[in-house]
Amino acid sequence: MSTFDDSQDCPAWPEAFAQAYREAGYWRDETFGDLLRGAARTFSEREALTDGPQRLSYRQLDLRVDQLAAGLYRLGLRAGDNVVLQLPNSTAFVEVCFALYRLGVRPIFALPAHRNLEIGRFCEFAQARAYFCADRDGGFDFRAMARELKAGNPQLEWVLVAGEAEEFTALYSLYDASAPRAFPAPSADAVACFQLSGGSTGIPKLIPRRHHEYLYNLRASAERCGLSEASVYLVALPMAHNFPMCCPGFIGTLAVGGRVVLSPSPSPQVCFELIEREAVTHTALVPPLALVWLEAAQARGHGLASLQLLQVGGAKLSFEAARRVEPVLGCRLQQVFGMAEGLICYTDPEDPPQRVLHTQGRPLSPADEIRVVDEHEQPVPVGQVGQLLTRGPYTIRGYYRYPEHNAQAFTADGFYRTGDRVQLTADGYLMVEGRDKDLINRGGEKIAAEEVENLLLSHPAVADVALVAMPDAFLGERTCAFVIPRGAAPRAPQLLRHLRAQGLAAFKLPDRFEFIPAFPQTGVGKVSRKHLREAIQAQYFGNRAQALEATDGRG
Repeated sequence: MSTFDDSQDCPAWPEAFAQAYREAGYWRDETFGDLLRGAARTFSEREALTDGPQRLSYRQLDLRVDQLAAGLYRLGLRAGDNVVLQLPNSTAFVEVCFALYRLGVRPIFALPAHRNLEIGRFCEFAQARAYFCADRDGGFDFRAMARELKAGNPQLEWVLVAGEAEEFTALYSLYDASAPRAFPAPSADAVACFQLSGGSTGIPKLIPRRHHEYLYNLRASAERCGLSEASVYLVALPMAHNFPMCCPGFIGTLAVGGRVVLSPSPSPQVCFELIEREAVTHTALVPPLALVWLEAAQARGHGLASLQLLQVGGAKLSFEAARRVEPVLGCRLQQVFGMAEGLICYTDPEDPPQRVLHTQGRPLSPADEIRVVDEHEQPVPVGQVGQLLTRGPYTIRGYYRYPEHNAQAFTADGFYRTGDRVQLTADGYLMVEGRDKDLINRGGEKIAAEEVENLLLSHPAVADVALVAMPDAFLGERTCAFVIPRGAAPRAPQLLRHLRAQGLAAFKLPDRFEFIPAFPQTGVGKVSRKHLREAIQAQYFGNRAQALEATDGRG
């Protein structure tokens, strides 16, 4: 049994707010386990999940979740335990996810691209008792990584493998058909899971999402997006992300009796075939993938007949790309802006083109509170750019076991400092202008500059380094590492090998390296990271634009 105490480790809403959210009907006495159980009763033989040749009804899915939960309980997992879940888009992901929810065991949703460095931090920081992984995926052997994780984390008791388990525990062996269908039920107030925050320090910040508020997030999202029993939702993005999970995502689709189709890849080659074969109506992408889909559809000369709504979020979609979605793909565009910490904004499916193409939507809930403020946290006039602060019924009040950061990330009255620069329109929609936080958004994947810099600084040939964002028409931002060498400058491939050897995820590897003798400085000889970034961008990507040809520093 876990000894973690939610009241100390996971800051909750003050009681006055909690009571107001309950009275307004935002929070219900319901858990994710209850959601699936209710859906199985209501939609019993309707198809819930399509994963290649495998098709499960709501009743079958609910039964398999119970059987797996029984096996995990027999293994020794209990309510309040933390585990790391790293599985590709698959039936196994859905079943493990709901089995853990049903037991009150709390998954940390790692991404498929994470490697030893990130997974090891999650295991150590959260004292995870189990690690769920695939045997192999995308050419990577997760069992080899699991051996290193086990060696470095004595509290990690079990590695549970979907596929060939070798010396570990095979996930399929845990389904227990003889066990009763009743388990000690977690409270709706309890933490259901941990999403990941892309922080500026590289230290893992876990976002505690509780059953009642996360369920409100997905139910309200399903309603805003027009999901129904007739909806068919394609999971193209990695399903561990908040976006394809609960905004409204695959769980929002299951909540209304729709059908979820799983894709092993977000590529148009794979997804277009699935959309046409399974009559998919809704899906979600990040901007770089939306651009790839647009080019693929343009090349083949026709759109996607069944697709009704394409959500695009994770980063800002350019106007030029946004205006192409409907004529090229043949579906409506919904812009989405939000964060795993809570606040989600959507354009409405029936909004006029001006709003859909130029804004990133309006807040999901009537109870979402928005402040747009200047550097002194004083309100700015409507239409002016400022920093976004927010609080509401599904925006957290603090990160897991991180009081020192919570004091900076949240105001005294509970508003979350998002780090986003926005302007609020007169009709309540947000237009996203950029970020204040030192966080690079590479195609929807968040990269903490300090994390990569610290790893590069451990190379003997690196004296100092600054990782900054470069504007990119495809990904929104790419990364450039400006390195002050110690003696002779190393070659970029050497530094990339150094980063890979330390287990850094591939999407965090710098796209370019530039070797310079010193960092630009202000007149007083000291610069903030913001000024350093601006100075470097101006000096090296302004004055030297011709010299810095578009080569890929990944070698």
